[in-house]
Amino acid sequence: MFLFLDPSPVLAQTLLPHEILRETIAGNNSDAASTFIMASPVSLPDSPSTRSLKVVDKKFIITMATLAGAETLRLTTHQLVLVHEFAAGAPWVTSVPSNPRLVGKYAGIYAAELLVAYELKKSHSWLPGDRIVRKLWWAYPAAMVPIHIKNGVRSIRTQAPSCPPQECPSQ
Repeated sequence: MFLFLDPSPVLAQTLLPHEILRETIAGNNSDAASTFIMASPVSLPDSPSTRSLKVVDKKFIITMATLAGAETLRLTTHQLVLVHEFAAGAPWVTSVPSNPRLVGKYAGIYAAELLVAYELKKSHSWLPGDRIVRKLWWAYPAAMVPIHIKNGVRSIRTQAPSCPPQECPSQ
């Protein structure tokens, strides 16, 4: 007994020989069933070059992690200065912002910086001068890391006022 799945002739003409799968199922005694299964053609997208797949590489991860560390240093030290000044009764600090609000705010800013760096590094066929733009993706993070570190160190070096806040002359 033979069972044939007969697809349309057009489909059979478009398939390559290696796409046709023959499977034989042994039955009882002398009965054997053969089934021909026609695989439908699968269209795959053109594979991108290996260079375009390398947007997130070691350099990208290290650069953006350095930027994240510098921003974290600045955020943490500035928050600590505000807490200590508020506790000391400094008149210029009226309240201390909550940690979740600050983390959410600065995480959003960092996410935007990360997205911009990713998009700059990624190749774009529609952009003239794309090679030059892609080479400059690291410029913003490299410029901002020293600025954030400098601000963080400045916050660490903040000293208490030389006079009590109530007696200090207003400036």
